[in-house]
Amino acid sequence: MTAQAGGLHAGRPDGATPRVLALGGEWFGDRPGGLNRYLAGLVGALGDAGVDMRTVVLGPAAGAPPTFEAVSSAGAPLVRRLLAVHRAAARHAGAVDVVDVHFALYGLLPLLASRLRRVPVVVHFQGPWAAESAVGGAGRVAVAAKRAVERAVYRRADRVVVLSQAFGDVAVRDYGVDPVRVAVIPPGVDLDRFTPGDRSACRRALGVGPATFVVVCARRLVARMGIDVLLRAWERVQAEVPDALLVVAGEGPERDRLAALAGGVPRPGGVRLLGRVDDAALADLYRAADCTVVPTRALEGFGLVVLESLACGTPAVVAGVGGLPDAVEGLAADLVVPAGDEPALAARLVAAARGQLPSRQRCRSHAETFGWPEVAGRHAELLRQVAPPDPSGRRLRVAYVDHCAVLSGAELALARLLGALDVDAHVVLGEDGPLRARLESAGATVHVLPMATGLRTLRRHRAVGVPAARHATDLAVYVIRLTRLLRRLGPDVVHTNSLKAALYGGVAGRLAGVPVVWHVRDRIAPDYLPAAAVRLVRLASRVLPSALIANSSGTLATVLPAVAIPSPVDVGARRRRRGGGPLRVGIVGRLAPWKGQDLFLRAFARAFADGDAVAVVVGSALFGEEEYAGDLKALVTELGLDGRVDLRGFSDDVGAELARMDVVVHASTVPEPFGQVVVEAMAAGAAVVVPDRGGPAEVVEDGATGVLYPMGDEDGLVAALRRVAGDAGLRARLGAAGRTAARRYRPEVVAGEVADVYRAVLARAGSR
Repeated sequence: MTAQAGGLHAGRPDGATPRVLALGGEWFGDRPGGLNRYLAGLVGALGDAGVDMRTVVLGPAAGAPPTFEAVSSAGAPLVRRLLAVHRAAARHAGAVDVVDVHFALYGLLPLLASRLRRVPVVVHFQGPWAAESAVGGAGRVAVAAKRAVERAVYRRADRVVVLSQAFGDVAVRDYGVDPVRVAVIPPGVDLDRFTPGDRSACRRALGVGPATFVVVCARRLVARMGIDVLLRAWERVQAEVPDALLVVAGEGPERDRLAALAGGVPRPGGVRLLGRVDDAALADLYRAADCTVVPTRALEGFGLVVLESLACGTPAVVAGVGGLPDAVEGLAADLVVPAGDEPALAARLVAAARGQLPSRQRCRSHAETFGWPEVAGRHAELLRQVAPPDPSGRRLRVAYVDHCAVLSGAELALARLLGALDVDAHVVLGEDGPLRARLESAGATVHVLPMATGLRTLRRHRAVGVPAARHATDLAVYVIRLTRLLRRLGPDVVHTNSLKAALYGGVAGRLAGVPVVWHVRDRIAPDYLPAAAVRLVRLASRVLPSALIANSSGTLATVLPAVAIPSPVDVGARRRRRGGGPLRVGIVGRLAPWKGQDLFLRAFARAFADGDAVAVVVGSALFGEEEYAGDLKALVTELGLDGRVDLRGFSDDVGAELARMDVVVHASTVPEPFGQVVVEAMAAGAAVVVPDRGGPAEVVEDGATGVLYPMGDEDGLVAALRRVAGDAGLRARLGAAGRTAARRYRPEVVAGEVADVYRAVLARAGSR
C-alpha cells in the first residue's frame, strides 16, 4: 500500500522490520532438500532486505553465513538435539520480536517451555510431517507422536505460512489451523545460481548428442515422490523415442528398488541413477535436459525443483498434486498430468520429445516472477504484521466487511481505496470471487468467511418481513462467527462496505468492542428500498456506527448525520483514442432494470434512426437479473437495431471500453447513489450524458463537463443525444473539461478524506 493518506499509525511504523529468530533443521550444505534450501534462501533474502535475522540450525553448518548458529548435530540423539535448540533459542528470548519456525519438531520446546512462549510466532507448513512418515512406512506410534508435535506447534502460531493453497487446505482440514491464520506465499528461486547457461556444453559433459531426448528428475528417493511411476512410464517412452535418456538425481531409501526397476526397462542404458549431486552439477543437469519431470504421488507443497528447472530455461512436466500445478500455472496447462497415471505421463513425455513444450525463454521469464527479493518482501510484511507494536507507532489496522466478491461498483471502489490508504487492511468477504484478487493486489489481506447463499443473495426488496425472517438463524450464526473473527484480527476500526454488511457487520463490530464506520453507497429512501427497510436502516444508523460515510450528497440527504465522500475512481483510465469510423455511443454498468439499458436502447433507436452510429452496451447481469439481459437482446431486434448494437458483456477493463466510445450515457431510472462510471468516462475524455438527479448530477455541470437530461425521460434523452452527436466541437469541449473535473476523484484524494474519518472516530473513542 502507498502512504498517500499519511499518518494513520497506532505501533510499529511502516517500513520498520522486527527482530526475527528462525528455527530450522539442518543447513542446506549439510543436508540438501527442499525445506533446507528454502530456509537458506529465505533467510538470506530477508537479510538482504534489511530484516534482523538470527537462525538456529543443527551443526556442523559449514559454510553457513555468520547469522546462522549451529548447535549439536543432525546425527545426535533426539533429546540432545531438542535440548540444544531449546537452549540456543532461549538465549535470544529477550532480543527478538518474532519466532519463525521452519520445522515443527525444533520449535516445540522453545515455544512451549521458554520465555519465547510470549513472543509472536510464524510457522512454515511445508508438508504434513506425520502423514509423510506414514507414507514412508513409519509405525503408528511414531506417526501419532509426530502429529501431536505438529498440532501443538501449529496451535501456537499467529500465522502459518504455506507454499500453496492446496497445503493451506491440508493445514486447516488435518491440523485444525484457523483459516484466518493461513498465509499462502509461494517460494523463491535463486535466479543467480539457476540460469540458462551453455546448454550445448552441459550436454557434452553429460555425454549426449544434440539429438538425444533428455529428461531429468531431481528428487529424494522416497515412495511418495513417484519415481517408480516414472520408470514404468519410461518403458512406453522408449518404445516411441528410442534415443531417450532419463537421468535421476538424488538419494534415499528407495534407491535399490528403483535401481531394479531401471534395470528392467527395455534399454537399461537409457536410465542413469546419479545419486546425490551438488548445486553446480544440478544446474548443469537442468540445462542439459529437454525437460524435467516431477511425478510426485502425494503431499507436495510446491516443488522448488520446478522453479529451479524453469530458471535454467527447462520446462517441467509435473503431477497434478498439491502445489505442483501452481508452479507452472500460466506457463502451459498441459504440463500437468494426473498423479500416478503412467500412460498419461508417458504420452506427455513423448509429446515433449516431439517439441510440444514452452520455449526456454518463456520458462525463464516465468521463473523470474518467483525471485527471492519479491518473495522476501511478502514475508517481511507478514513479520511486521505479527510483531508487537513498536513504541514509535504502528499502522492502523482496519477490518473491511463486504457480503459479496463480485466486481460491482462498491467493491471496485473499495479496491481503489485500499490501494491508496496507508493502513493494515483486512477484508472479510461473505464469498470467494474475482474481487479477492483485486483486493490482494491492492495490498489487503483477504479472509473469506462464507455466508449462506440465501442470505448473501437476498435482494433488497425482500429484505424485510417473511422472506427476511427465513434467514434469521443464518444471520445470527454469521454475526457470531464474524464477531469471533474480528476479535482475532484485533482491528482498530471496522469499515463496512455494503448496506447488508453495515447491518450485520455493525452488530459484530459492536459485539467485538470495535468502533464501526458505515460506508453507505445506497440511497436510504422509499424509491430505492422497501419502506420497512428504510425505517430499519435509519434506526440502526443511530445505534451501530460511530461514523457514516455517504458516497454523494444525494445519499447523504437520506441518512443523516454523515459525511459525504465520493467513491475513488481510476482517473488514469485510458484516454479516448478514436480515429474515424461511426459514432460510438455507449452505456456501462451491470444489467438491471433500474440501470436503464432498455431506456438507452429506445432513445438511441430514435436519436439515430438514420446513419451508422453504433450503440455499445457493456455489462452483465450480476444479481439474478439474467431475464432482463435476455429481454435486452430481444429489444435490439424489436427496435430494428440488429448489427448496430454491440452487446459486449462483462469487461474487466472498463478503461479500454471507454477509450473506444465517443459518448457515454448513464440511464438509471431511479437516482443513482454515485455513478463511478461517469467519472471514469470523463477521465477518458468522452462526452457524458447523465440524468439530472442522483450522484451523476452532482458530478456533471450541465453544458460544461457533460449534458443533463430529465431522469427516466426518453424524449429528454433523445434530445440530449442529438445535441452531442450533432456537435463535434461540443464533444471535444466536454471531454477536455471532464478530464480536469475527474481529478477530484483520484484515490489518493479520497483516501485522505476517509483517513480523516478514522482519526475522528479513534479520537472520540479515546476520549471516553
